[in-house]
Amino acid sequence: MGKFIIEEANRCLNCKKPMCKEGCPVNTPINEIIQMFLHGNIMECGEKLFENNPLSVVCSLVCPHENQCEGHCVMGRKGSPIQISLIENYISDYYLNFNDNKTIKKINKKVAIIGSGPAGITIAIMLAAKGYDITIFEALDNMGGVLWYGIPDFRLPKSVLLKLKDKLINMGIKIRPNTLIGSAITIDDIFNDGYKAIFIGTGVWKPRKLGIKGETFGHVHYAIDYLKNPKVYNLGKRVCIIGAGNVAMDVARTALRNGSTDVNIMYREDPESIEAEPIEVEYAKIDGVKFEVFTAPIEIVDEGVKYVRTEVVKDDSGNKKIEYLESTEGIFKADSVILAIGQGPRSNIVSNTIGININGVGLVEVDQFGRTSRKGVFASGDVVTGAKTVVEAVRVSKLVAQAIDEYVCSIEE
Repeated sequence: MGKFIIEEANRCLNCKKPMCKEGCPVNTPINEIIQMFLHGNIMECGEKLFENNPLSVVCSLVCPHENQCEGHCVMGRKGSPIQISLIENYISDYYLNFNDNKTIKKINKKVAIIGSGPAGITIAIMLAAKGYDITIFEALDNMGGVLWYGIPDFRLPKSVLLKLKDKLINMGIKIRPNTLIGSAITIDDIFNDGYKAIFIGTGVWKPRKLGIKGETFGHVHYAIDYLKNPKVYNLGKRVCIIGAGNVAMDVARTALRNGSTDVNIMYREDPESIEAEPIEVEYAKIDGVKFEVFTAPIEIVDEGVKYVRTEVVKDDSGNKKIEYLESTEGIFKADSVILAIGQGPRSNIVSNTIGININGVGLVEVDQFGRTSRKGVFASGDVVTGAKTVVEAVRVSKLVAQAIDEYVCSIEE
């Protein structure tokens, strides 16, 4: 254990009204955890964190802590906030090294989880703890969804996810990899096999098109596809990434770690409007990523990206709008171009299922407890909200897990 972690824990004031807890979307009892930790009860700490947030070990690494727990720490008002994320990660990672599962009384009721991303993992764990017979259907070969295929290893090591997988298996959760629901196996097939409820947490894996000429060229790639397995791509030395969200930062930093030496973010607005978290932008700059702002792509060509310079102005209502500047066109030379402008849901399930409503952009429509328009089918996570943070998926999925439990109990009465 690093001395720094103990020193940080000792700085905790154990506030009677812990603002850090209020700043956490899942209300992690941080002050209680730190006191337990300092008194040598690390396994109890780990269990408490896991029961409150099954993805505590992940959230401690990837959450925007500066806006949440650490951003609300009272110590940060006149100095540095306690590095809560480091303490939480140490405890959570330690806890997953041990199989301390209590005996769970099985209730012989099957629930299917489609998708093993943050939402699916959360609901699987919470229902398995209640005795449900859980099967996770994962379309790809590794468990984790966006955690495995969308977050680079330097931010979230795969070893962490493998520990989490072991935890699921030790809880009796079954995992079926390489099983795409909606084609060979349908929602109706699952219900016909006796499952009492089905949860859809398939995320958003369909990249958004930019809608300009040249997107089919061989040196053009989509960010969400690139992050799945960057090593199979030959991007060359000079890369242009279009988009400026967190995914774009991940792509840029990954490209630098895989042989590219001149990596650039192209963004049509001003630096202050960049969508990525400020800390992610700073990390990207430290890694050597360059930013080409006030620059809008208008066509992709063999040499790179044809662009036009822009300016941001405000209309009479004070709303910002982007205007293209005349006679400012040019070619931004690049060996490869990666589009990182967002993604939406695939339709393989809803297009093969009757009774599940979706909105205009293909996201599944649900009520506040994740109930879809089809009885017994629930959904949450990015497939409902679009791309959000991991902890937000956990927050909502805890409510959905409770709703599934209540639904299954009601139909069995």
